[in-house]
Amino acid sequence: MTIKRALISVSDKTNITEFAKGLADKGVEIISTGGTKRALEEAGINVVGISDVTGFPEILDGRVKTLHPNVHSGLLAVRDNEDHQKQLDEHGITPIDLVVVNLYPFQETIASPDVTYSEAIENIDIGGPTMLRSAAKNHKDVTVVVHPSDYERVLLQVQENGDTTGILRQELAAKVFRHTASYDAIISEYLTGKSGEEEPESLTVTFERKQTLRYGENPHQKAVFYKKPLSKNSSIASAKQLNGKELSYNNINDANAALNIVKEFEKPAVVAVKHMNPCGVGTGETIVEAYQKAYEADSTSIFGGIVALNRDVDEETALKLKEIFLEIIMAPSFSEEALAVLTKKKNLRLLTLDVQASAGIEHQLTSVNGGLLLQEQDQYGFDEAELTVPTDRKPTDEEWEALKLAWKVVKHVKSNAIVLTNKDQTVGVGAGQMNRVGAAKIAIEQAGEKVNGSVLGSDAFFPMDDTVEAAGKAGVTAIIQPGGSIRDEDSIKKANEYGITMVFTGIRHFKH
Repeated sequence: MTIKRALISVSDKTNITEFAKGLADKGVEIISTGGTKRALEEAGINVVGISDVTGFPEILDGRVKTLHPNVHSGLLAVRDNEDHQKQLDEHGITPIDLVVVNLYPFQETIASPDVTYSEAIENIDIGGPTMLRSAAKNHKDVTVVVHPSDYERVLLQVQENGDTTGILRQELAAKVFRHTASYDAIISEYLTGKSGEEEPESLTVTFERKQTLRYGENPHQKAVFYKKPLSKNSSIASAKQLNGKELSYNNINDANAALNIVKEFEKPAVVAVKHMNPCGVGTGETIVEAYQKAYEADSTSIFGGIVALNRDVDEETALKLKEIFLEIIMAPSFSEEALAVLTKKKNLRLLTLDVQASAGIEHQLTSVNGGLLLQEQDQYGFDEAELTVPTDRKPTDEEWEALKLAWKVVKHVKSNAIVLTNKDQTVGVGAGQMNRVGAAKIAIEQAGEKVNGSVLGSDAFFPMDDTVEAAGKAGVTAIIQPGGSIRDEDSIKKANEYGITMVFTGIRHFKH
C-alpha cells in the first residue's frame, strides 16, 4: 500500500510544516482544519479543508468539524474487505491513510492558577481523540502519529517506501491509546476533584516517564521513574539536578523521605536520611548552624546519606557539606560560591526544588500485588493536636520545644519508632522495630551521654510501662506520645515515679 491521503490537525505545531511538506513532496494529499490549515497554507503547502471532505461547515465554535462519516469511514474501512470498499464507493468516500493529531492542551490549561472552569471544559478535545482512536484501531491499514518526536521516522519510511511498516504502525497505535488514556485520566481527575467525589468507583491514574534508572533497589531489578502530570514544585519529581550522577531508585526514595521531613520546619532546618529514615535532624538560627546540629546528631550514619536543607546553601554551609561523602544535597537554591565548592565533587548530586509544605490534602499511592492502596498523607501538624498532660509535672518551655521537634520527626520514622531529641537536634533514633521498647533501647544507645535531659517521641501509644521505665533510667525528662492504651495509667504512674512529664497528642503516626 501507499500513503496517499493524510489528515493533519494539531495543537502543538512543532515541526508540523516540515513534516507536512515532506509528505506533500511525495504526492500525499493533505487535509487539515482551523489553525493547522492556516499554518500549512502560510508555509506554501496545498491543503484541502475538512469542510470540503465532509461537505459540512465547521460549527459550534469548532466543537464539531471532524465528527463525520466521511472522516471516520475513511479511517475505519478495512482495505482488504470487499464489502467495506463497496460501501466507500457507494457513498463517495476516499480512505485516509495517515492521521497526525495532537490534542487540545487540557493539562497546560488547568496548570494555570487563573484558569476558569469554563476554560478548562472548552479545552477537552472530542474530535481529536475520536480520530486517533479510529486510526489506531485500524492500524493494520492506517498510520497514526500523536507526537512530533515520531515525525522523522514516519517521514523517512514514507520517503523510502511510500508507506510505513506494520511494526511501526502497531507501535504508534499503542502509543495513541496510552496517550488518550492519559488525557482522559487527567480530565477525570480534574472533574472528580471539582465534584468533590472522594471514593470514585474506579481510579485511573497516569504518569509520564521521567527517566530510565540504572536499576531498582538492587542491580538485578529493572526500574523506571515516572512523574505525575502537574506534579507540584515541592516534589522530588519536579527537582532540578545541577550536578552529579543520575539519580538511582534508592536515591529517589531517600530524597523523597528527606523532603517530607524538612517540609515540617519553618525555621532553618537540615535533615539527613539513610534508608528512608532520618539519621540526623537539626535546627538553628542559620542554615549552617542547623547543618552542624544535624551532622553532630549522628556523624557516623550521615556518611553516604541524603541531606535536605530548607534554606539556600551559602559558601559557609557548602564548605561544611563538602567535608564528608554525601550522595545528594537538596535545597531551594545554591549560591554561585556554594556551587563552585560543591561541583568539585563531580558525582555529588545537587538538587534544587521548593521545600515548602504544600497547601491542601496530598495523597499517596502504594502498590500491593494485584492492587493499589490510596490514602491521605499524614499532614497532621503539631498545632492541630489536642494536647493533654496527664502527669504531675508540666513541660518547661525548653522541653516543649524539644517535644515539638520529636513529634515532627517521629512521624517520618518507620514504625515502631522512637526518637530522642533536645530542643534543636535529634540525638537518637530507633526505627522499624517489632516492639516499642526495642526501638527505645536502640535510640537510647545511639544517644549515649546526650540521652540525659533529652525528650522522647513515640509514634504510637505504650502498651505497657517498660518504655517509660527505660527512658526514665536513661535520664529522659519528657515524653510525647498519642496515649489511648488501656494501660495508660501504668505509663503515667511510671512517668511520675521518674519525674517525667508526659504529653498525650491523641494522634498516632504509624509509618510502614
